[in-house]
Amino acid sequence: MKEKTRLVQLTHPEKGRKVAVVAEPFLVLVDEITSIYHLALKAMDSEVSIHLLLDQQLSNEKLDYDKVYFGTSDWRLLPSFDNPDVVSNCMVSGTGLTHYSSAMNRNVMHQSEAGNALTDSMKVYQWGVDGGKPVEGEIGIQPEWFYKGTGSILKGHGEALHVPAFGNDGGEEPEIAGVYIINRKGQPIRIGFTTGNEFSDHVMEKKNYLYLAPSKLRNCSIGPELVLSDDFSDLNGNVSVSRGEEVLWSADIKTGENNMAHSLANLEYHHFKYPDHRQPLQGHVHFFGTGAFSFGAGISLESGDQMKVQWDGMGRSLVNSLKIAENKESLVSVNSIL
Repeated sequence: MKEKTRLVQLTHPEKGRKVAVVAEPFLVLVDEITSIYHLALKAMDSEVSIHLLLDQQLSNEKLDYDKVYFGTSDWRLLPSFDNPDVVSNCMVSGTGLTHYSSAMNRNVMHQSEAGNALTDSMKVYQWGVDGGKPVEGEIGIQPEWFYKGTGSILKGHGEALHVPAFGNDGGEEPEIAGVYIINRKGQPIRIGFTTGNEFSDHVMEKKNYLYLAPSKLRNCSIGPELVLSDDFSDLNGNVSVSRGEEVLWSADIKTGENNMAHSLANLEYHHFKYPDHRQPLQGHVHFFGTGAFSFGAGISLESGDQMKVQWDGMGRSLVNSLKIAENKESLVSVNSIL
């Protein structure tokens, strides 16, 4: 089987941004192209395969991947996708209650509100089980959907994920995210998949499930690699949280259509059915849900803790530290033009 093409975005204080192809133990720089967004756009505009374009523009310059990955090089890894032209023209969103264990974690959070009855979380999950994988050509049940922010919230491998002063908590959510561009005709085009830490405020969410929306408005991370692939059937991985040399918690995780209540096509339809999500040249990073997170095991993260997400076949692990704001929450005033 041919190995999947894996790409990274990186930057240098003097040489600026670059795209590179992963060829372990090296990164091979791509000539002229400064972002995966522009690489994909050029492939679409010229109507050639993105693989052919990479072959045509691959340079002879190699970087030591270990040095870049572990932060001992002047080169620094960026999020595996963004829209460098207009950062706000990249939507970051996600789909929840796609995995049974995630639905059960949410169910435990809100069980007291429902008594012995099914919580709304379990109802929505069951709807997915019953109608989330329609036959080809038909429309299935819509999943839970949430908005996280624009491209400005995306962090890369090695960067800290921040708990703001107004936040109650911050915790990892190990996921796969789909990466898309809307072409000039308004057609969504999937570029590939990337490892993600969707990162949410579970304490806020636990107060009341109606607080899910603000609990998701946090930074998150993707990368270090974007995999050019259409395969989202069955992925195995591991997530862990460490404090210094001690591993506080870890779990084996699964995702992909075989392990979810919805098909990929159904999730994509219910995201892109909205005309506003099909604006030409828009970028999209869409998380597909998680099967485990440390908050569900009673772990409360502290500043300096490390979160690690690894998926087989998705390249190197995504590692981020946690940073909790030390300042107190302060009012943001609104001025009037009158």
